[in-house]
Parts: sequence; structure tokens; C-alpha cells
Amino acid sequence: MKLWEKGIPTDQKIEAFTVGNDREIDVHIAKYDLLASKAHAQMLASVGLLTIAESDQLCTELDKMLELEAKGAFVIEEDFEDVHSKIESDLVKALGDTGKKIHTARSRNDQVLVALNLYFKEALSEIKKGIEKLFNTLLNLAETHKGSLLPGYTHLQVAMPSSFGLWFSAYAELLIDDLYLLNATHKVVDQNPLGSAAGYGSSFPIDREFTTKAIGFSDLKYNVIAAQLSRGKSERTVTQAVANVANTLSRFAMDVCLYCSQNFGFVKFPDALTTGSSIMPHKKNPDVFELLRGKCNQLQAIPQEMIMITNNLPSGYHRDYQLLKENAIKSVEDLKVVLDIFEFSIAQVQVQDVHLDDEKYQHLFTVDAINDLVTAGVPFREAYKQIGEQVENNTFEAGNTKEHSHLGSIHNPGLDHIKEKFEKALDM
Repeated sequence: MKLWEKGIPTDQKIEAFTVGNDREIDVHIAKYDLLASKAHAQMLASVGLLTIAESDQLCTELDKMLELEAKGAFVIEEDFEDVHSKIESDLVKALGDTGKKIHTARSRNDQVLVALNLYFKEALSEIKKGIEKLFNTLLNLAETHKGSLLPGYTHLQVAMPSSFGLWFSAYAELLIDDLYLLNATHKVVDQNPLGSAAGYGSSFPIDREFTTKAIGFSDLKYNVIAAQLSRGKSERTVTQAVANVANTLSRFAMDVCLYCSQNFGFVKFPDALTTGSSIMPHKKNPDVFELLRGKCNQLQAIPQEMIMITNNLPSGYHRDYQLLKENAIKSVEDLKVVLDIFEFSIAQVQVQDVHLDDEKYQHLFTVDAINDLVTAGVPFREAYKQIGEQVENNTFEAGNTKEHSHLGSIHNPGLDHIKEKFEKALDM
């Protein structure tokens, strides 16, 4: 069934190409199309385009479908082009002519817009919960290991002393920046496009503020053309917010892979989290973090795809938009899985003792040595020169580790401040 059918058959080859895999993808937005359809039916009754009895009948049938969806039993059969045609067909089958009235004053264009926005709203909330769980795990690890020193690197060369507390809490605090963008994205999709129909509104006296309140949007996309133009922009915004989280996790996963190697040996994981080699019996590979890194890099590519598809489209609806739905949904669903696996895995990290008296770390404390001279009254540039000469002459000897007291440093990582900042971002 197709909502646009007028009795003229479509070439089967063309139909297969244009429909694509909408049926499979639309399972993710079925719940939200049903909820929006209920609000639409109630609104039509409120303005006299349906009777109260007709609206109640429609809502009853839509509730039955929502129950099926909640059980995972809502199926879009091959006969249907998409979720929209499936829902309308079931309403007609159950209610006859009353079912045919559900499409009054709307189009598939605003149907998919409202369903996607509702889906994105809920998905972003789930992503924030995943981030919160990971954040708490990282901050607990930072607290547990804040006294364990860790070599810091620049250019992959030994640089200055760091700590496991700083390392874990660094990525925890980066997640706050990702939360800011997720919060902004939530505001973008928390606008009701229903009532824009095919992109130019309707001559029916519909009440768009009614549906905005009924569906639970905080605001309305007032201009009907702006509502249609939000298709593509919303998906880009969502996938970019996802990509920012993925960037944080990808870099963290790279650190883990590096630190697991024998050349570093800073962390280990239980054997159950590693994989072996088909010919090298000693191997314990961090495959889970390599795959997390790879999946996160895939997620970072999706916004660019969205830009390329939509960048030069004029106003109004174009079928190109259909190509956005699959990867926009994949983006948020994949990130939910990535966050879950990352938290599950990093929670089992085994921090190793790092022997800083190893020869390769002999210059780790040169800056602290310079600062000791400066504290004793030597001008910084002169102190730098003195320690530099000792390094060149191979006479440098590291003294005791200097206290790093300022906020956000090794011995004062500011974990309470980071936690407070996160909680504020979470509540925005």
C-alpha cells in the first residue's frame, strides 16, 4: 500500500529502488508516528474536522498498535511502503471510512518530520544516560588512582609527569563539552513541525499549538517552510552531536590501545576482554577498544555524508531526504551501544605500577627541576639553560617529585569541581 497511490502502477524496478529499506528503518520510528497520529486525531476533533467519537475510535486503535510496538510485535509487512502506510491501512481495516480520515490536514512530509524529532528527543536522552554512567565510572577510577603517577607525552615523546587520576578525569570532563552540544541539539529537535503538511501548510483550520502541547514539544516550528527545511538540518545536527561524543571516545580508545602495549604497559584488562591470535599463543589483543575506535570513527563520518546530500537542495521537499533517515538512526543507535560497551570495558581496567626510575623516564622531571631552580631565585631562562646542559651532558638527575598544587593538576585534580560541572550540564 502507498499513501500516494492513484491507481497507476509503478514500474517494479523503480519501486524497489525508491522504497529502499524504509520498512526496516521505520520500525525505529513507529512508536513516534503512532503518538503523533493520536495527537493529530485529537486536534482534528478539537477543530471540528472529526467528531469526538471518530477521534476516540482512532485513538483506541492507535493505542492497540502502541501496545504491539511496546511488545516488539508491531510488524511492517512487505505490502507496505513505510510505517505511515501501515498505520493508515490498519486504521482503515479496523474503522473503515473513519480510518481514512486520519490523513486530513497532514502529509507524509510532516509525518516523518514529527516522528523523527520525537525519536531524536528520546534517543538523545538515552545517550545522556549512557554518558552519565560512563562519566561516573571514569570519575571513580580517577579518585581511586589519583595518587598513581603516569608519564605524560607530547609528540609521543616522554614529556612531564601526569597521573592516572588526571587521565581518567580528563576524558570525564571532555564528556561535559559533549553534553553541552547534546543539550543544544535537543533544543533543535524539540520543535513541532506537524501541520506544515507538504511544506506549505493547509487550508484547514488546524490548531498547531494543540498538537505541540499534546505531543510534548516545548515549542512549535512556526513557519511551515522552515519546518520542511528542518529536514536534513535536524539530522545533521543530531549526527554532529553524536560525532562529538564519538571523537572523545575514539581518542580515549586509542590511548587504551597504546597503554595496553608492552612498550607502555600502563594498563591491562581481564583475559575475558581480550582476544588471541591464531598463530601467536602469547597475544592478548585489545580488540574491543580497537573496534570501539573504528566504530567511533565511522560515526564521525556520518555528518559529512549528511552535508553532501543536503548542501545544495532548494527549499521544499526532495526525495534525497529519504537517504538521511537510515544513517541518522544508525548513528544514535550505534552510539548507545558504544557507550554501553565502553563503560562495561573500562570499568574493568587494571592500572599497573609504572616504574618511573626506568631509564626511558630519566628526563620526565626536567621541568620540575627547572621550577626548583626558579623557586630558588634563578631566572627561568637561565634555569632552563642549566637543566638543558645537564640533559645534553647526560648528568641530569631527577630529584623528588615536585608538588603540583594548582587546581586541575596532578595533586589537585579538582574532581569535585568536575562532578559539579557535569551535574549542571546534565540538568540543562
